[in-house]
Amino acid sequence: MSRWSDENGGLDYGLLVLRLMLAVAMGAHGLMQVFGLFGGPGMAAFTAQLQGFGFSRNLEFLTWLTGVTEVAGSVLMVIGLFTPLAAAGLLGVGISAVRAKWAGGFGPGVGFELEVTLTAIAFALLLTGPGWYALDRHTAWRRKPLGFAIGGIILAVGGAVAVGSLF
Repeated sequence: MSRWSDENGGLDYGLLVLRLMLAVAMGAHGLMQVFGLFGGPGMAAFTAQLQGFGFSRNLEFLTWLTGVTEVAGSVLMVIGLFTPLAAAGLLGVGISAVRAKWAGGFGPGVGFELEVTLTAIAFALLLTGPGWYALDRHTAWRRKPLGFAIGGIILAVGGAVAVGSLF
């Protein structure tokens, strides 16, 4: 039986597209912010940006933590490996980014519309699992993702709360 069938109506392809889009957007962001790739500002400018959002302690560590989480989570999303952990990491970064940009509102400039969209994609992938086109396709979290999603949500929210209070 073909994976493209009446059974799933293209669901697995849709999940692949969501995984790849989230990975490209957040992975590129992490590479730009921390390593200065793709014309990005690099670590010093990202640290200053975090300071502008109200973070005041351990900024270098927070910069690395954010960048590594974005890049590693994105790599895992592309190949569909440890998807609940990757989605939870990206969800936690997204929650922190929305919180940091909250005062800018939902609009152009310093708004958080892109961040809330990426956060919603990470949340959706956490709830649905990676789909068939992933290295995780034979794991429990692809077949029954909800239990793993609850753990991932706890991890993501706990991480975002820790970032907000420790940094």
